[in-house]
Amino acid sequence: MHRKFFPRDKNYVLEQVQVSLENNLLQYMVDYVKVAYLLRFNPLGIVDETTLRIQEHPTSNYDHLHEFYLLLAGVYRFKYYSDNQLEFIFDGRDPHEKYQDEWPAMFRQWTKEFCRHEQFLRAILELTVFYPEDYTPQMAGLRLSSFITKFFEVKIDSQKGLTRIRVA
Repeated sequence: MHRKFFPRDKNYVLEQVQVSLENNLLQYMVDYVKVAYLLRFNPLGIVDETTLRIQEHPTSNYDHLHEFYLLLAGVYRFKYYSDNQLEFIFDGRDPHEKYQDEWPAMFRQWTKEFCRHEQFLRAILELTVFYPEDYTPQMAGLRLSSFITKFFEVKIDSQKGLTRIRVA
């Protein structure tokens, strides 16, 4: 990939941090989704086939959530760091350290907010726990992309990147 900006551009540093934390954060999200789903749709804790499948599923493969994670990472950079490419941090921390603190905190906050929406819970479980071998993940991926568009009021364009949607 051709880099257009300065090597210490905060967006490149932030992107590196986001990529390095992907598996840990996706594991957190899937575990949180499992618990949120069970609390919401099985508050009495009745053990059935679906509950057992969710509880016993060893989540270790996050390939189907990779695109969703990249979209969320892009939305974060767009919302919080699109104004200035070079930034001075006056508390003595390295930008890498700062982003390692900020990005996971925001990701966890967003995960909690996302779990209030049934379509999000079902799409994540569909792409992890209930993923059949002969399934193409396009529909769940499209639902997650649509979810991001509605939740953050941004449009994801392949040519222009992220743009704000004007809500009337």
